[in-house]
Amino acid sequence: MFNNKKKQDAQSSEDLNDVNTENTNNAPEQEENPLADELNANEPVESAELSTESKLKEDLAQANDKYLRLYAEFDNFKRRTTKERVELLQTAGKEVIVSLLPVLDDFERAIKAMENAADVTAVKEGVTLVQNKLKGILKQKGLKEMESKGTTFDADIHEAITNIPAPTDDLKGKVVDELEKGYYLNDKVVRFAKVVVGA
Repeated sequence: MFNNKKKQDAQSSEDLNDVNTENTNNAPEQEENPLADELNANEPVESAELSTESKLKEDLAQANDKYLRLYAEFDNFKRRTTKERVELLQTAGKEVIVSLLPVLDDFERAIKAMENAADVTAVKEGVTLVQNKLKGILKQKGLKEMESKGTTFDADIHEAITNIPAPTDDLKGKVVDELEKGYYLNDKVVRFAKVVVGA
């Protein structure tokens, strides 16, 4: 009987050892698996965060590069237009001046002709021709004379120098005399007519 009890105890201890062995074999696996799963689960999240962060950094770098390029292009455009504007202002009257050079030549010829001329009528005709040529060139460029004499005084186009008693009743408030002609350039007043107004 004693032997039987020993056998039972030995068998129970073996069973316990088997159970303990199974538990120790199974327990670490169960404990390690959640940690491993957690670690494995964190790795993709961290890598996703890193990839999102790197993507955002890349987008920011591209936006900065784009901004710098646009700024440089705008700065170049501003410099170029400023330079063109300065050049335009310096050469704005070039076309008009070139077209007036023949008139200047005509005046020089008229002055030479006046030195030796005995007939004043011929000189007058020559000066009149030069004046007409000058007026024609300026008209081609858009200059137009203002007709003021006899018209109603208009402060938008006339500059009243003085008022005089009107010679007739119909000239009251109208331009009696024109001291300096007014001019339009492409229908815009470039010089006001200096006039005497009837009161």
